[in-house]
Amino acid sequence: MHEELQNKAKMAKEASRGLAYISTNEKDNALLAMARALEENSSEILKANAKDMEAAQQKGITGALLDRLRLTESRISAMADGARELAQLPDPVGEVLTAWRRPNGLEIGQIRVPLGVVGIIYEARPNVTVDAAALCLKAGNAVLLRGGSEAVNSNIAIANIIAKAAEKSGLPVGAICILEDTSREAVNEMLKLNEYIDVLIPRGGAGLIKAVVENATVPAIETGVGNCHVYVDEDANLEQAKAVVVNSKCHRPGVCNAAETLLVHRKVAEEFLPDALDKLRASGVEVRGCSETKRIVEWVKEATEEDYANEFLDLIIAVKVVDNAKEAEEHIYRYGTKHSESIITENYSTARRFLQRVDAAAVYVNASTRFTDGQQFGFGAEIGISTQKLHARGPMGLKELTTIKYVVYGEGQIRD
Repeated sequence: MHEELQNKAKMAKEASRGLAYISTNEKDNALLAMARALEENSSEILKANAKDMEAAQQKGITGALLDRLRLTESRISAMADGARELAQLPDPVGEVLTAWRRPNGLEIGQIRVPLGVVGIIYEARPNVTVDAAALCLKAGNAVLLRGGSEAVNSNIAIANIIAKAAEKSGLPVGAICILEDTSREAVNEMLKLNEYIDVLIPRGGAGLIKAVVENATVPAIETGVGNCHVYVDEDANLEQAKAVVVNSKCHRPGVCNAAETLLVHRKVAEEFLPDALDKLRASGVEVRGCSETKRIVEWVKEATEEDYANEFLDLIIAVKVVDNAKEAEEHIYRYGTKHSESIITENYSTARRFLQRVDAAAVYVNASTRFTDGQQFGFGAEIGISTQKLHARGPMGLKELTTIKYVVYGEGQIRD
């Protein structure tokens, strides 16, 4: 048995009992205290982050991965602001969803309650430490954090600072716990700690999510893998389509809601592709296309079967010319990850068909896939984007970090 994991999971479980009925005011005060503590202790966080940055550079980590690891004063302020914004959001706990009276006089209600202990397993993004802890606390949950080894010093410093601030403001000890051991053995045991952990949420790449979903006995919510498509229909506004395609691919190519494949109806391919692909190339995108795409735009690289299945998370896009909307839907069914899919069309019937037949957490008509985000949807924040169908789907905000409880009022009724 892993001693640190057992002790911290047990502390979190005990803390979750008190958090379940703590007042909204107490939770909000704790979030504000956490925000202040982050800013007041920014020099300590930056020192810890410098150690992680140095170790990462020695390992040869570069580019976007190194940038995700890097913390600055402004990024710490943004983390603090995120906690403050959560304090302004409505508390989901205790919300009455529905209520009714039975013929025998029983009054039955359905209310929101916390999940309990949420385990978060994430990779080299120190800001997730604050985001996850703050979201879980606002929804009345204790949180057990396990970050990646690349950010271990940053994560420990941040978690200790916000945990101390939360405790000083009156939250139970153990409300925020971080697993300092980043070994695979500790994670493997965490995946099976049903006694203490109520749900696991992995945040990271496809490999991490696959490992958690396949090996956990604790219920897990599958998040994040996004092989997203934009389909340009024969009835599309082509100028609008170009803008949506470029935004979907280029706005932030390293995130899960960025488009990875462009599908184009054969009837508009000759007109649409030359200028659209030039615009992508001007933004630094490497284009890999089918034979028809290459015939129309000679400089395009040849796409492989693997390209259509790939989540590039980079300035690369796969392109395919299709005969009709049905072929586009079939392509998405075969290669998609049920994250975010978009159709560009002015044809109402085609749009309705696409919405009905494409199975994804978010399906768009004439809009960028980049909008699949808790803040963009008006949730204020998110803990991840679920691509499964139970218990949550799409951007997961505060409400998705709760479950339901039935409360039943009687006057001595007994069942016949």
